[in-house]
Amino acid sequence: MADTQANNPLHGITLEQMLIRLEQKLGWEAMSRAVEIRCFTHEPSIKSSLKFLRRTPWAREKVEQLYLSTFHIWGKATPNRTAD
Repeated sequence: MADTQANNPLHGITLEQMLIRLEQKLGWEAMSRAVEIRCFTHEPSIKSSLKFLRRTPWAREKVEQLYLSTFHIWGKATPNRTAD
């Protein structure tokens, strides 16, 4: 089981931590443009977003992808390059 999480770049990061960091870096307006969900557009808050995202897997996945792309967390794998 530990091997499975070792390759997960989000391991150890809570949904709340993701939302807080995204809101601080991007703000709600930019977040709502990136992920079009009501909890980001109408009276956004961490609490309402957490409630919605915990019940909505497709939206949570989009927020996770936004987090990964915003903070460039893609693991340590690099493409293999060969010298010619």
